Amino acid sequence: MLSTTQQRKAAKSYVLAALEDAGLSRDDDDGRAFHARFEAHFPQLFDLFATLYGAHESCLDQLAQLIVLAQTSWRDRADDLKALDTARETTPDWFQSNRMLGAFCYVDRYAGNLAGLKEHVPYFQELGITYLHLMPLFDCPKENSDGGYAVSSYREVRADLGTMADLRRLAKDLREAGISLVVDFVFNHTSNEHEWAQKAAAGDPEYSDYYWIFNDRRMPDAFERTVREVFPDDHPGAFIQMEDGRWIWSTFHSFQWDLNYSNPAVFCAMAGEMLALANQGVDLIRMDAVAFIWKRLGTTCESQPEAHLLLRAFNAVCRIAAPSLLFKSEAIVHPDEVVSYIDPAECPISYNPLLMALSWEALATRKVELIDQAITRRQPINADCAWVNYVRSHDDIGWTFADEDAAELDILGFDHRRFLNSFYTNQFEGSFARGVPFQYNPKTGDCRVCGTTASLAGVEAGDAGGIDRMILLYGIAFSAGGIPLLSLGDEVGQLNDDAYKQNPGQAKDQRWVGRPLRPDALYAQRFDQDTDAGKIFARMKQLIDARRAAPGLAGNAIRPFPTDNPHVLGYVRSGGGQEICVLANFADDAQEVAADQFLDMPPRMTDLIAGESFHVRTGVTLAAHQILWLTLSV
Repeated sequence: MLSTTQQRKAAKSYVLAALEDAGLSRDDDDGRAFHARFEAHFPQLFDLFATLYGAHESCLDQLAQLIVLAQTSWRDRADDLKALDTARETTPDWFQSNRMLGAFCYVDRYAGNLAGLKEHVPYFQELGITYLHLMPLFDCPKENSDGGYAVSSYREVRADLGTMADLRRLAKDLREAGISLVVDFVFNHTSNEHEWAQKAAAGDPEYSDYYWIFNDRRMPDAFERTVREVFPDDHPGAFIQMEDGRWIWSTFHSFQWDLNYSNPAVFCAMAGEMLALANQGVDLIRMDAVAFIWKRLGTTCESQPEAHLLLRAFNAVCRIAAPSLLFKSEAIVHPDEVVSYIDPAECPISYNPLLMALSWEALATRKVELIDQAITRRQPINADCAWVNYVRSHDDIGWTFADEDAAELDILGFDHRRFLNSFYTNQFEGSFARGVPFQYNPKTGDCRVCGTTASLAGVEAGDAGGIDRMILLYGIAFSAGGIPLLSLGDEVGQLNDDAYKQNPGQAKDQRWVGRPLRPDALYAQRFDQDTDAGKIFARMKQLIDARRAAPGLAGNAIRPFPTDNPHVLGYVRSGGGQEICVLANFADDAQEVAADQFLDMPPRMTDLIAGESFHVRTGVTLAAHQILWLTLSV
């Protein structure tokens, strides 16, 4: 039997021969640059590919095709993108800066189309945005699209938004404005209208193997014994029946068909789609539904070990052919599983669903015990990685805390989630929130909550604390370590929009209540301090400017700060020679942090947000819903 080293050497020779057969030279600058990266990363890629596909008869051929694809993609890559590759390789911590500010929007709902979005670039610069996530914009069915997450083609932009050339021009404009472009890579599934899916539906054996398709219910029944229902309103179980009587895996909606990554041809095909996006000028890709990409009988088919190997293999391909491209994970699962994807070799950037959910939990309960526990236990991550801290997503709030964590605080997870759902959908007496339930499951009583930040925080209800709650939540997202992410429209207090109910393609999906059109009237009021929009915008800009001026908020370093007050969250950030103590009051009235909690702090500290000075050795009083970023006074 050949040793691993011998196998790797033999595979390398086979791949190099394939490159030579394809006429891809090593003798020019592009060839030499590619082969330097190939030499550095091929050993790891081979090991991963062999682990995943070594038993597959086409393993070596698929690997050779993959490397040919990678070199072809590298040769097609624009010179300015290659220059960016070099710059990012020399400053790999670029996304750790305290000057980073993310934002996201739907192109059509914010600007009509890609050309219209280009006109907003000066505003994005004014606001301080350095990272812009455009929600799904690739070709998808007109009706059954799941908000764009049912992709019909990764190579074409939706016709109503423009063309791939428009996206490429926008990416260049954003890059020149210092803004990185982020898009979704929906790689667990395709639309049933994708070319591959259509060929599979027609019975093509090659493309039938791109999906999980079975002739009868024997295997679907076996898998469904351990797989959960994700969208019970759409269909029971994990499989749906095709027109020809076969059964196909469909984790989410019935029109979203799961790809079969046990087939190496699927990996190679999706790597090609990924590299094509990178060559349009995309800087980061959100790896959608990462937990679901590998299936194993007898398990939940979530967060299997091979899911991590797949991410590492995709990453290795990109290090060879598009080195500046970064992955951002989207895993709304148990906190331990979320963190498992955060790694420089997998996804160096990750959404932080726990901090988001527990920020809202603390607003509802007025107590910080769960979020304080999470800051201590769950917030620290690899120093070379970063959280994306968001107040709300384009989808919904799921209460993702671990039941065992809650139990330590004598909180019953199931009952507490029921309370939170009731509170945020205005079914609890005295609630300030105006959220909407999504995907209610009568079997479990579970649901998720949708809505804009302003509507959930009390602005829509006219609650006197609504604006303060918004600033409190964003003050945490801006200071907890990582990249803060703003939902465009939140900075002017955008409210829920029920207009989706009039659209047949959206009416049954309550998530659209939190995806309104750009609020032009509110933006027109953003400098008017007599309006809610003006008050919110001024305070959001105050947070943004304070963060940009605070080197202590770069990176991820964080440690808890005990406040000895059940309503006040505390933590300390440090970096760049600056130490910042963050205090956040979740109560509806003023709260004090006693003097003896500050014995290890400088006696005089200044709030970086409002500029107010405090003699902390006499204690600190926070107004209702107030957040302070305290640092050494100078």
